[in-house]
Amino acid sequence: MDSAQAHHLAVIAGLPMPPSESIDDFYKTPKASAHVSKIAGIVNRFKHHPALLSWCVGNELAFPYKPKYNQFYTIFNDVVDMIHQDDPQHPVTTTIMSFQKKNIVNIKLRTKIDFISFNIFGSIQTLNEDLQKFNWFWDGPFLITEWGIEGPWTADSQNAWGLILKIPVQKRQSNIFQPMKSICRLIIPGFWVDGILLGQKQELTPTWFSMFDENGAETEAVQVMHYIWTGQKAPKKAPVLKYMLVDGKGARDNILFKPGITINSKVYIEDPDTTGLTFKWEIFAEDWFKPNGAFNQKKPKEIKNLIIGQSGPDLKFKVPATEGPYRLLVYVYDQKGSFATSNTPFYVLKNP
Repeated sequence: MDSAQAHHLAVIAGLPMPPSESIDDFYKTPKASAHVSKIAGIVNRFKHHPALLSWCVGNELAFPYKPKYNQFYTIFNDVVDMIHQDDPQHPVTTTIMSFQKKNIVNIKLRTKIDFISFNIFGSIQTLNEDLQKFNWFWDGPFLITEWGIEGPWTADSQNAWGLILKIPVQKRQSNIFQPMKSICRLIIPGFWVDGILLGQKQELTPTWFSMFDENGAETEAVQVMHYIWTGQKAPKKAPVLKYMLVDGKGARDNILFKPGITINSKVYIEDPDTTGLTFKWEIFAEDWFKPNGAFNQKKPKEIKNLIIGQSGPDLKFKVPATEGPYRLLVYVYDQKGSFATSNTPFYVLKNP
């Protein structure tokens, strides 16, 4: 909170709540009352902090209709009532995934929050239409708390072993630009805008959402954002990748290899002059582990000693010895602090 204040930022303080499905093991047990008391302590500790903007009770909770969830609503509203009583200066919200009418109906009818927050990502492009069609029932204040490019959960393309395929490199810019245009059309009285992830994040891959790398080098997405916000083109331009081929095949070709064989790979650049570019290649085992149903945020461990040789955009590597799914990833850096990235999945079979 102090750091936010020092950087002239306001904070929506998240107050965790177990899923509404946790009826028998939480909401109908003494744990619930203890949790409300704990949240009360947090609220009273920080309610006078100048960086505090509002309170958010729960993140992406489901708000079901069935009577068996009555105790969930009782505890949820106990928290909201406590905040309204102890800290009437700061409003209360909760977040839901996308624009879900059932959740909105039950939030309006069965909770006492002050406004709704949407974690919406690519669906922001239809939000204006969704709001207009549903304003006969709900037209209250809202906040967009998560948005940006389409997430892996919306991808409609998978390979033979069920791996979600990343958005093609050449579509990344438009997938940033279109949601931003939607945001601009939605800025109306009573509407608040939070922001997208201006950083680096591991989610399915280290690069799906990341606008920077771990050391602060920037992608083309940063330069697109610069143009959108200022109307001026960024003073530098990141490398632009067209596609990557592994053994002459692309990501959608269900690439299968025998263990231990040698493979050639190549990444193709929009500008064929690669002078001044640095190529960094990584191979790691695919991580399908989803703690709490979400993609693991710990970067998969790179498998060393597989790269045999590389020359600019060309790579020669040895296929891992252990059967399973893998991913080959390349970072292409220029000398101005910018980079581009692409990756291709493949599967190792002992008897393909």
